[in-house]
Amino acid sequence: MDKVVHFEIPADDLERAKKFYKTIFGWKMDTVEGMEYILIETMPVDENHMPEEPGAINGGMMKRQRPLTSPIITINVQNIDDALKNVKKMGGEVVKGKMPVADMGYTAYFKDTEGNIIGLWQNK
Repeated sequence: MDKVVHFEIPADDLERAKKFYKTIFGWKMDTVEGMEYILIETMPVDENHMPEEPGAINGGMMKRQRPLTSPIITINVQNIDDALKNVKKMGGEVVKGKMPVADMGYTAYFKDTEGNIIGLWQNK
């Protein structure tokens, strides 16, 4: 069974949103060098940057841009290419195809049959 492993929050003003979430929830925020992307730690992580508490997830924040305009959950899959094929087969739509993320893995986004945009993640 594939698990939800990440969330993303789009923002019009990254610094304003960063201050908002950090102040309210105490989340740790780190800007990814060379990207307009902020990693969000909702809890401490291990040496592999995975949450120390089982079942917990961390996330990220990026500049709001179409089609990624609402909060997104991300599901870890063994093979992103296969998952995207199944999305299409079941009536969904790929909105952003497979993209590398540094040396960590790959991401993609799809729209489900209800119009929700969901993220996919595959570890490298």
